[in-house]
Amino acid sequence: MPITDLLRRNASQNGSGIAMVEINPRSDDAAISWSEYETIESYPQSAKRREMTWKFLDEQSDRVANFLLNRGFGKGSKIALLLMNGLEWFPIYFGALRSGAMVVPINFRNTKEETLGCIELTQADALFFGPEFKNDITAIADELPSVKTFVFVGPDSPDFAESYFSGVGEENAKDTEVPISDEDDAAIYFTSGTTGLPKAILQKHSNLLSVCATEQTHHGQKEDDVFLCLAPLFHTGSMMHWLGSLVSCSGAVLLRDAKPESILSAVSDEGITIAFMLVPWVQDILQAQENGSIDFTNYKLDQWRLMHIGAQPVPAELIMRWKRYFPEQKYDTNYGLSEAMGPGCVHLGVENAHKIGAIGKPGTAWQARIVDESGNPVEQGTIGELTVKGPGVMKCYYNDEESTAASLRGGWLFTGDMGYEDEDGFIFLVDRKKDLVISGGENIYPIQIEDHIRLMDAVKDVAVIGAYDKRLVEIPIAIVALKDGRKCSNDELEAHCEALPRYKRPRRFIFDDVPRSPTGKIEKPKLRAKYGGGAGKRNF
Repeated sequence: MPITDLLRRNASQNGSGIAMVEINPRSDDAAISWSEYETIESYPQSAKRREMTWKFLDEQSDRVANFLLNRGFGKGSKIALLLMNGLEWFPIYFGALRSGAMVVPINFRNTKEETLGCIELTQADALFFGPEFKNDITAIADELPSVKTFVFVGPDSPDFAESYFSGVGEENAKDTEVPISDEDDAAIYFTSGTTGLPKAILQKHSNLLSVCATEQTHHGQKEDDVFLCLAPLFHTGSMMHWLGSLVSCSGAVLLRDAKPESILSAVSDEGITIAFMLVPWVQDILQAQENGSIDFTNYKLDQWRLMHIGAQPVPAELIMRWKRYFPEQKYDTNYGLSEAMGPGCVHLGVENAHKIGAIGKPGTAWQARIVDESGNPVEQGTIGELTVKGPGVMKCYYNDEESTAASLRGGWLFTGDMGYEDEDGFIFLVDRKKDLVISGGENIYPIQIEDHIRLMDAVKDVAVIGAYDKRLVEIPIAIVALKDGRKCSNDELEAHCEALPRYKRPRRFIFDDVPRSPTGKIEKPKLRAKYGGGAGKRNF
């Protein structure tokens, strides 16, 4: 069955229950409830606290579905979402699914050129976008012939777009009757390989439903739990963890600020019991406590029963520090990737705190094995590539048979991550086969930065690698080789890289030779050994 049936069930059984609270600490507007407004177009977007019930979420999802169906979109259509985290995300997501279309979340940290590439790659038929992207979408709208309908989720809609708050609000909230099977296509998420070129990952409705069962089994959500949703919703991580709340019909809090005091205030004020975190946020909270800028005793934290981390390697020492402050709180590590429908294909398990540092064992209904270059399983203790098999494995890379064949073999997904299995069956990661830098949970693709730096006339060669960072785990640094007799300063490099998104800008520039192999490939292992911070600090 589609996950939209779970939403219908929740609305029927607990319609007045709060499905989602949005907290925006930076807003000066008063706290409001969506139920206070009769029509969606009269509902303010910006407020310090907003909430919606399961009934309202269900009805709004039907309005979105009918809006799309009345414009000719349905099965086979692709509905792109370019939105910051907010309450509107959920009815648009579920409405697209209910219409039978595929939902296509787009990274809101993209440049407009990357956004253009993602939409062109999937040939999206409709695009919902928020006010933060009004200028970018206005600039590229004429370059998107596949997009038949633009929907602006904000005030003062541009001329080429329909208004979400008036257009969707005019549709009837009648139940949609589109038949959807488990094998129907449901969603396209984006990832990238070492080249930085985006790959579109096609997932079926059965994949989405499998995550519900995996997440709820791993973390035991019950109706009285409250989940903290902090990471971007375009990631499979945050959205898929929330599906445990959908199964249990429990509440969630969408927090639009990651400062330590905002997180702890939300946990305290909203009675949060489960939080999915990233390493930098945990680092910041611990640092704030230890430097005296916050005091845990000023917050109600006893009900916070579970903290779990994913999306990047987790330093064991960080969790040990956390457990000193929260000895009774359960902890879990979640390993996943978008090709496996996000987190849960491997997880530590709350009962295995003694194995912190491992990513864990295969998740519910999953298999995992470490293999050699030929795809044959290796002995325990031997390093090889992690492969996984289970109900969340993608259908394919959209319109990319070559990449699909390389990653999917005999039902096994080859992750590109290198690791080993210990004598107790726990998997530890030691390196990544893919040439990625994961900084604060965000994938950074070095070749994009390298290509940009190479545009500078004085630059002969450049290599970008990840260097150890206590807070972000890794940061991108650039090793730059200059042409003979040419000069280039740090300031010039920094100014040139301001054209990149902030999180992709190198944190450090090092002037040195860039070693290459006889076949012309940059020998990044040598550079990592020299500048990456040392294997002893890279606790994967």
